[in-house]
Amino acid sequence: MRDPTKMFTSGPALFLYNESRKWFTLGSLFVTPILLVINAPFGRFTPQNQSSIFLVDGIKSWIFMELISPSAFIYTFLSSPLTMKTPPLPALIEPPSILALCFLLHYLNRALVSPLRTPSRSKTHLIVPLSGVVFNIINGSLMGSYLSSPFARMYHQGPVRPSFYVGLGMWAMGLVGNIYHDEVLLNIRRKAKSKGKGKADGGEHYSIPQGGLYSLISYPNYFFEWFEWLGFAIAASPLPFHLAGITPSSVVSSLLDPQTYINILNTPAQQFMPNLSPPWIFFISEVLLMLPRAYKGHKWYHSKFGDAYPKNRKAVIPFVL
Repeated sequence: MRDPTKMFTSGPALFLYNESRKWFTLGSLFVTPILLVINAPFGRFTPQNQSSIFLVDGIKSWIFMELISPSAFIYTFLSSPLTMKTPPLPALIEPPSILALCFLLHYLNRALVSPLRTPSRSKTHLIVPLSGVVFNIINGSLMGSYLSSPFARMYHQGPVRPSFYVGLGMWAMGLVGNIYHDEVLLNIRRKAKSKGKGKADGGEHYSIPQGGLYSLISYPNYFFEWFEWLGFAIAASPLPFHLAGITPSSVVSSLLDPQTYINILNTPAQQFMPNLSPPWIFFISEVLLMLPRAYKGHKWYHSKFGDAYPKNRKAVIPFVL
């Protein structure tokens, strides 16, 4: 008899996992063009009327919505809903445990350390934390379910793959780079607060950030966060597709063909890109959802500071975009 701790469940958990995997991916694709038109109402794009009943405390709402992801992750990682019988926890030195600790370390900084060290933050529209809660419930649940699944545990059996070490190194570099460049922005706020700058209505003081990759791009904190989660995906799972046979012309042709999108929507969730695992979905979603804000924020910097803003800076990818 096969070990039930190494077998997939066939119950509702697997159904929810596949449905979430499909629609979480497609949802990010659908929302991206909307974000190119509408500014997410927080930070520098917070509504001017700070007395609106729909605005909430920026720091408290951020902490609340970001704590959802590690909470959902811990629950699903421990309960292993995709496994027929819950397996014992992997040893701390095994790749799934190391990756789980990496995920939680990121959110320890993102949900608690960083916001609690932030001297001030503009109010945010209620839609932002509500959207964040939905995103984080799905993402945290998918990631915890995947890393505790039979596939992930079998993928990481035996000698550790070189891709795990490469990806883990990228993850560490991305985390450090993200924290460093966030600290540059926090120092701007600290200096402004110490000098009594900022707006009495709860807005923030902004100046041109300097140092690190700010010499090349306006959003190096985004760039390093993408690099971090790209490394995590490389360490956690195989590539979601084979590059052989893919050409730029074939990609463009598929994107311009309406039948492509009809086929995607009609594909049953369990058959939707079966090799597209949650770590890759998270990385892709991060890029899709953050790229519009980086682009519009880059334009905002130029609008606010005019000729004083470095003209050679790109938005988020050095020398490219």
